[in-house]
Amino acid sequence: MLSNESYVQQSLELNLFFMRIAKEHAFFMEGALLSPRDQMLIEQAVALKIEFTNLLQEALGLANGIISPEVLASGELVTKHTLDAERVSQFYSGIELNSELTQFELSLQSRMVPVTPALVDQVCALNERAIQAATILASFKGRLLQDMVSCKVFSFNYHLLIDHILREAQFYLKMLHSLQNRQVADIKRDIIAQEIFWNRIMAEHSKFIRGLLDPTEVQLFNTAHNFGHEFDQLTAKAMTMTEQTTILPQLSRETFNATLRIRDFKTAGTEGLIDCKIKAAAMPLLGDHVIREANHYLRLLGAFLSRLR
Repeated sequence: MLSNESYVQQSLELNLFFMRIAKEHAFFMEGALLSPRDQMLIEQAVALKIEFTNLLQEALGLANGIISPEVLASGELVTKHTLDAERVSQFYSGIELNSELTQFELSLQSRMVPVTPALVDQVCALNERAIQAATILASFKGRLLQDMVSCKVFSFNYHLLIDHILREAQFYLKMLHSLQNRQVADIKRDIIAQEIFWNRIMAEHSKFIRGLLDPTEVQLFNTAHNFGHEFDQLTAKAMTMTEQTTILPQLSRETFNATLRIRDFKTAGTEGLIDCKIKAAAMPLLGDHVIREANHYLRLLGAFLSRLR
């Protein structure tokens, strides 16, 4: 069973990562629904964006001095590009983004703050509200995907992208429920599940990037295509792993190196979008979003590999 200290820290770290991801998912869905006929869907996406913005603000109010130096340094919460990516994406879309939270997040400190019973109760309540909000978000994504598949709604988002972000919401919910049950992680079992999940996510990021690039960006297109193929293979390998597999550390090192390379590719692409040097039908915030997901995965893989030394 998780101690109060581990429960509070892991909860806040998970929420700081996924609440920002979730509010950006709502932003991406809002911006891709352009028909006046879909105004109700747009309003639901806006409401979800506001809800996760408020939840993130509350999590930030509890997190200063609690989260680990490793998470702060990982670049999974915010990056040096997040503010600029929000600024340019807000300019392009005309949709307001609360960058004050980003500025506050950039100033977060890691220092020893006592975990009191009152803080445990606050974090428990925050997790419960996050479960409710993520359940509503997953339901909204599922309905939107079904409407798109059945040609009842048109969106500029790929069908696969909506399915992709639906799986992320479901994964977030699974981890929240695990924390609320105070479950202690089984390192080997969990890293296999994480690799299966995140390798597929990385593969799909590559395919989205490939599909959003202008046809003239041939070199970037080919690089993205190759990353998609590489992570498809890593996903297949991870699905053959068991807790007794002796080659799991070798696969994790291979995956870590591939994730490091795709993170750097995403970073260069995001800088190109911010500076208007890459032609693509993509918001810079989408670029920063996928950088943070790669950074999150790198930290998980790094933590697993460090335990094997």
